[in-house]
Amino acid sequence: MAKVSSLKNMVATLSVITLVSSALLGGVYALTKGPIEVAMTAKTNSAIASVSPEFDNDPSSQIISVDYMGKSYKAYPAKMGDKIVGYAIESYASGFGGRISIMVGFGIEGVIKSISVLSHTETPGLGDKIETSKSNFSVQFQGKNPNEFKMVVKKDGGDVDAITASTITSRAYCDAVTTAWEVFKLCVEQTEKQGGE
Repeated sequence: MAKVSSLKNMVATLSVITLVSSALLGGVYALTKGPIEVAMTAKTNSAIASVSPEFDNDPSSQIISVDYMGKSYKAYPAKMGDKIVGYAIESYASGFGGRISIMVGFGIEGVIKSISVLSHTETPGLGDKIETSKSNFSVQFQGKNPNEFKMVVKKDGGDVDAITASTITSRAYCDAVTTAWEVFKLCVEQTEKQGGE
């Protein structure tokens, strides 16, 4: 004889399924949390190494948290011996598809060494050209001092050639680089106040 469904049976079955699913999800999270953190640290260290002046310290272990315009940014000091030779600044802005996170490397004199994209959700074939593997867009910032190079797209009166059909992404990228520049200046100012080199 077939069992008749009742509200009590359905609630009990749904509760068991929910508990089992939650336990499995929690287990998968616990198993993957460590490897994901290790991978993110490796990606950050790789980005620091690719954008910073040559260094002999471990910048990722000497993170400086800097507040700018009500938001918190990470700065990684690059040192040779005890002397700071530059900073890698982690910055972000809102692009067309969402948040764009970049790492900008500055020599201590303020010149941009290089820029690395950490993450983005921009349109493939258009906005994703901010990545160095997809176009030379970021190259136009290298070797430039933001005091002399206006980090705004040409359409808005600046010096940056926007990515074709991706002006919003280009503007966001410029905003993130400009923010990194402001954070860099705060880092230098803080170091000078502390009497460091």
